[in-house]
Amino acid sequence: MILCCGEALIDMIPEPTQSGASGFVAHSGGAVFNTAVALGRLGAPVGMLTGLSTDQFGQQLHQDLTRSNVDTSHVQHVDRPTTLAFVQLTDGHATYDFYDENTAGRMILPEDVPAIAPGIQALYFGGISLACEPCGVTYAHLLQAEGQDRVVMIDPNIRPSFIADEARFRARLAEMIAKSDIVKISDDDLQWLAGEDTPVEVAAEALLEQGPAVIILTRGKAGATGFMGGGQRVHAPAEQAKVADTVGAGDTFNAGVLAKLSELGLLSKAKLRAAAPEDLKNALQFGAKVAAVTVSRPGANPPWAHEL
Repeated sequence: MILCCGEALIDMIPEPTQSGASGFVAHSGGAVFNTAVALGRLGAPVGMLTGLSTDQFGQQLHQDLTRSNVDTSHVQHVDRPTTLAFVQLTDGHATYDFYDENTAGRMILPEDVPAIAPGIQALYFGGISLACEPCGVTYAHLLQAEGQDRVVMIDPNIRPSFIADEARFRARLAEMIAKSDIVKISDDDLQWLAGEDTPVEVAAEALLEQGPAVIILTRGKAGATGFMGGGQRVHAPAEQAKVADTVGAGDTFNAGVLAKLSELGLLSKAKLRAAAPEDLKNALQFGAKVAAVTVSRPGANPPWAHEL
């Protein structure tokens, strides 16, 4: 099983009303939640570890996890509010205003984390839960304690507005990347980490040298490039789609990559480091295919396997 560790929140998506003004509709979301849901819908064995509120939004999130075949035995239910993200769409591109103080997901502590089941093959981390505290510290602690014998994938999905102490965040993220096996990172995030003057290919190779087996660099319409040991690279173009919005696109891509690696029997540290470039290319292509369905419809609504 793949255990997705991180935030679950409500995306408030603008939609037109009868009066002509835009209203907001509550959609279940969050980077890590979206990846978990996409994996479940693709038929991959998946669970989620997070803090969920007992409020109406937390109940919605829990129901949507179970409806998408996501195991919730590692979810902690607490009497705190749910994180809300109000989405603004410009030509289909999403920007966010977050309301996250004292929330169920943010306030999860190391002592709140349940024992990790032996059947968990892989741990997935990402999203705002890596930047916010105390949950960012909690997930770093979890990776340190449970990541030695499990494949670890990270998508930093950096939101600078969430980073209260940049030096502290950079240090924590660097430690997590050094202990990970797969890092998926967008070109924007990589430039934030490495500086705008550093070419993204050079920055990706430098990130690979920090410890991961694979770096996956995504560039929107330009597709995704995988960097492996020995200077090997593979590329997968983006799938063509009529874009409704980009909410959840990268999260769904991550799910497709993990689902294909699981299908190929590569979710072990040794097998992943010995994987052929063609295997990684297949995973990237499948991720692009899955993401193309998500961007074709409003909100983070990943496809089921039969839709592919």
